[in-house]
Amino acid sequence: MPLSEHEQRLLEQMERALYAEDPKFASALEGTGLRTYTRRRVYQAAAGFVVGIALLMGGMVAQQIWVSVVGFLVMLGCAVLAVTGWRRGPVGHGAGPKPTPPPRRKAGVMDRMEQRWQRRRDEQDGI
Repeated sequence: MPLSEHEQRLLEQMERALYAEDPKFASALEGTGLRTYTRRRVYQAAAGFVVGIALLMGGMVAQQIWVSVVGFLVMLGCAVLAVTGWRRGPVGHGAGPKPTPPPRRKAGVMDRMEQRWQRRRDEQDGI
């Protein structure tokens, strides 16, 4: 839920006061940023993927199927983690919530036919 204008002004005033009082502490609270977080998450997922490959191969060499299955699941989980981390940023990081525009509804065939019908009826009523 987005903040009201009054709440946004209060938050900005509090941020300015924090920067004025202790700029070092305020900069530490800013965090690492979205790009750094995303990059770190993708690197961790890639490392996990390599561990999954090692488990998969180790399970095949040792002829332990359950180790291979665990390795495959680790690989799958890390791949999903990397892809989802790359597509969207983390919740709670960055500049704050951005208002999302309402979704546009595409006019379907029935909607267009209904609009044409209304126009024709309006034109006939006007004659």
